[in-house]
Amino acid sequence: MIPRYTRPEMERVWTLENKFATWLKVEIFACEAWAEKGKIPKKSLRTICKKAKFNLERIAEIEASTHHDVIAFLTSVNESVGHDSRYIHMGLTSSDVVDTSMSVLMVEALDLILDGLDKLLETTKRRAYELKNTLCIGRTHGVHAEPTTFGLKIALWHEEMKRNRQRLLNARSGIAVGKISGAVGTYANVGLEIEEYVCGKLGLRPAPISTQIIQRDRHAEYMSALGILASSIEKIAVELRHLQRTEVLEVEEYFHMGQKGSSAMPHKRNPITSENLTGLARVVKANVSAALDDVALWHERDISHSSTERIIVPDSTILVDNMINKLDRLLDQMLVYPENMLKNIEETMGLIFSQRVLLALTDSGMSREEAYELVQRVAMKCWAERKGFMDLLLSEPKVSKVLGKKHIREIFDCNYYLKHIDEIFKRVFEGAEK
Repeated sequence: MIPRYTRPEMERVWTLENKFATWLKVEIFACEAWAEKGKIPKKSLRTICKKAKFNLERIAEIEASTHHDVIAFLTSVNESVGHDSRYIHMGLTSSDVVDTSMSVLMVEALDLILDGLDKLLETTKRRAYELKNTLCIGRTHGVHAEPTTFGLKIALWHEEMKRNRQRLLNARSGIAVGKISGAVGTYANVGLEIEEYVCGKLGLRPAPISTQIIQRDRHAEYMSALGILASSIEKIAVELRHLQRTEVLEVEEYFHMGQKGSSAMPHKRNPITSENLTGLARVVKANVSAALDDVALWHERDISHSSTERIIVPDSTILVDNMINKLDRLLDQMLVYPENMLKNIEETMGLIFSQRVLLALTDSGMSREEAYELVQRVAMKCWAERKGFMDLLLSEPKVSKVLGKKHIREIFDCNYYLKHIDEIFKRVFEGAEK
């Protein structure tokens, strides 16, 4: 089933119509190259270019008998061309057509994903600046650590998506190759110039060397880039799910008019998009494993990879495109609750300033070991007695004597943690890098 919100452009890439149309391009371009070498009469080439077409129903009918999709395709095309069809597929093997066409389709799909990712990068940049100085608690191990800002969280996601974009570009370059080299890659029945012509027409580079197939490390790189991107989306989704928990409620997915959260409990507003993204990421990541297994094939090739790729490549590109668009809408419409962020900062009664107290004590000349033991003892008392950390420090003679009450109070200032934000944002966003 195609996921909701799948773009029509992405659906079109993986239709049978587009697949066979791309196969036909490869065949016709090969004929053109042969004609330039004088191996196909110009008149026959004109007939091929004018009449060559395929019929989906006829292909299915023939394949039911031949159990070979390329032969079924060629038979359908040949029926439309007539006598001059004897020149079609001259010197080629099935994988010349299938693998070269697959590269074209994978590039088409990746270009759509890159377009969506660029839109997501614009959204993360806008929201990061919008929430640049919005204080929230930073957590490690799920436990309050020190203050940060929600803008910094989103800036981090933006930077990671920039890395994902570069990985996709690398994968695009790796997969943008074709091969027209014959049965085991020796070019025995087809010249290198035929391959160069066909690949050039399709916007591909000739693979420097191949067997009967394009080597599957290229496809594994492509799928791995998609898998890493899906993992990054999952990371953001998991964070948003945590932050929407009732006890936290620092952000929330937009709840549309008429939307329902539960069939039983009318009050529910659930992070359904984030949960959906988490689940879809599992599928894409699992597909990466299959792509890695496809690298090792018997001798010059077998077809164990073929059945796998017919599923994992379309599914993964459709899913990742869908995930990017879902995340973009989620972040664009995401509700943010700064008052809850401040409330949560206060939840641990000032314990989040423990490092500043520790550093102040060591700056005053106290050994780190003694200062750590002292601050931790007061912190554990704060945990146990649910009393304010500042008040306990003010009443602790060893601390108040060394630091002074004024200095202790000054330590408990969240603005201290904002002093390098401009520099961090400059690193991430300066030059509008994507």
